[in-house]
Amino acid sequence: MALSLALVRGRTVVSRLAPITLVLSSSSSSSRSRHASTSSSSSLPKKVVVVGAGLMGTGIAQVAATAGYQVSLLDVKQEFVDKGLKRIEASLQRVAKKKGQAPEEVSRTLALITPSTALESVAGAELVVEAVVENLAVKRELFSRLDHLAAPSTIFASNTSSLRIGDISAAIRPDRFGGLHFFNPVPVMPLVEVIRTPATSDATFAALRAFGTAVGKTPVSCGDTPGFIVNRLLVPYMAEAIRMLERGDATADDIDTAMKLGAGYPMGPFTLLDYVGLDTTKFILDGWHTDFPNEPLFKPSPMLDKLVAQGKLGLKSGEGFYKYDAQGKRL
Repeated sequence: MALSLALVRGRTVVSRLAPITLVLSSSSSSSRSRHASTSSSSSLPKKVVVVGAGLMGTGIAQVAATAGYQVSLLDVKQEFVDKGLKRIEASLQRVAKKKGQAPEEVSRTLALITPSTALESVAGAELVVEAVVENLAVKRELFSRLDHLAAPSTIFASNTSSLRIGDISAAIRPDRFGGLHFFNPVPVMPLVEVIRTPATSDATFAALRAFGTAVGKTPVSCGDTPGFIVNRLLVPYMAEAIRMLERGDATADDIDTAMKLGAGYPMGPFTLLDYVGLDTTKFILDGWHTDFPNEPLFKPSPMLDKLVAQGKLGLKSGEGFYKYDAQGKRL
């Protein structure tokens, strides 16, 4: 689980990362040539794998197929893959309607996506992108299995938003391991954070950036710091807003209003917290605090802990810092 806030032409997009997996195999020379001006064709992966058919995975699969890659969408159960394909089709239909594209465009893109439930799909892949549940043990177990199935030259990447890449990649081809953190909804959000550890080779890092560009994203580079760029700034910001409320410095409503009118933010921190989910924010803070107990920015919040314990998780539960009706409108 993870979160992110971004502005897309004046709209607020709240992102929560979900479990995923996917395999991409580029067979489109025209797609690769489109990006030749910004990326060396030799560094562009031709076959890619990510793992899981959830919200993020289907988004990555969609943008990859749209860019001309041959995609194999992978998950542990066929029902997960089928649901993911339906989500992609619905998303492509919305895009086609908005852009006035012929229905054949949707069919052509979908034809580039092949469903799979076999980890052996990574055989022959040049890039494997993981985006399963935010659990270090699960991720390490997955990559350990993939390490035995993929070619020695295959690059591994994680779509994690809160775990350190170095912790995931320890003893698992660390020189050919990096991070590709996409944002939700992937077809809309123009950013991808490309993460390198001290062990990530220059060639691996260049290939990851090239892939991000090839699927139409703007890559930004970051070291292996908790939360990378966006979440490292966003989560402490929201946590400090809670601390202000705990101290009685201001009300949640006034803090939200101040950040909207004074800082130009599309929504205040408490509205954002409710949209993201208080349990998600607590999960991230708790994990960072465990790893960095002396960092005051990651200090847990008693108020946040209490609300989560009471089941007040935000919009999805009908109450967080604010209360909501069945339609999600604030009461």
